[in-house]
Amino acid sequence: MATLPTPFTFSQSSLQDYSDCPRRFQLRYIDHLAWPAVGSEPTQEYERHQEEGLLFHRLVQQHLIGLPIEKLARLANTPNLNRWWDHYEKDFGSFENFRSLDLYPEYTLSAPLGEHRLVAKYDLLAVKPGEQALIYDWKTYRKRPRDEWLATRWQTRLYRALLTQAGDHLNGSNSIVPERIEMIYWFANFPNEPACFPYNAAQFKRDWDSVTKIVDEISSASEFPLTDDEHKCRFCTYRSYCDRGVKAGDWDEAEVEREDEGNFEINFEQIGEIAF
Repeated sequence: MATLPTPFTFSQSSLQDYSDCPRRFQLRYIDHLAWPAVGSEPTQEYERHQEEGLLFHRLVQQHLIGLPIEKLARLANTPNLNRWWDHYEKDFGSFENFRSLDLYPEYTLSAPLGEHRLVAKYDLLAVKPGEQALIYDWKTYRKRPRDEWLATRWQTRLYRALLTQAGDHLNGSNSIVPERIEMIYWFANFPNEPACFPYNAAQFKRDWDSVTKIVDEISSASEFPLTDDEHKCRFCTYRSYCDRGVKAGDWDEAEVEREDEGNFEINFEQIGEIAF
């Protein structure tokens, strides 16, 4: 019988995994099994895109903490990185978007929820205390996902809710009013098509209630069944554990069907320090 360890730290990734397939959640977070399969084909192209996405996030973080943008540009040395960095520099290089805002790149917020904790790592929080709190998330998707799809994702829901719940210290020790929060997905391949999600008190209540409900459900679960939607299994690295196929789905189809193949968690410990 599989049971959740206590305390457990929930993130948008773990909540999304459970929503997509409870068995995937069990295999990844309770059984801690290694991933035996690739997520999509062609493998080398997919892995290279992931690595470039990691480096792009690293370059943006370095720029936001004050390193010269022209020096960082030298490290954008692949066609993808060069294009993404050019788009980023045009939109954010002058810091015009962030005048009078306090910037918190690669910032982590955490809050208790019963015996467990919630955590979110933000690409960028840009806050003007008492007035505005912007959440920026950089995406390197090859295809621009639908806003309707993004709105339902746990990342969109948890990131705004957790900032409301746990962001007081960024706002002069005062609660951040949900109506002052906005989440912005900026797409490196589609810089003129950001996805913007404002917030309000009703949405916060809905999201926090949903988080509480799903955490309670996971905490009390003794079984973690397979998803009924076997199409999801084509792009799941655990599919061979579940006898749901061996061959990975095509990457182009994955972006159309799932649209989240670029939504990996960033581990900066895996990336060396940038040297000039």
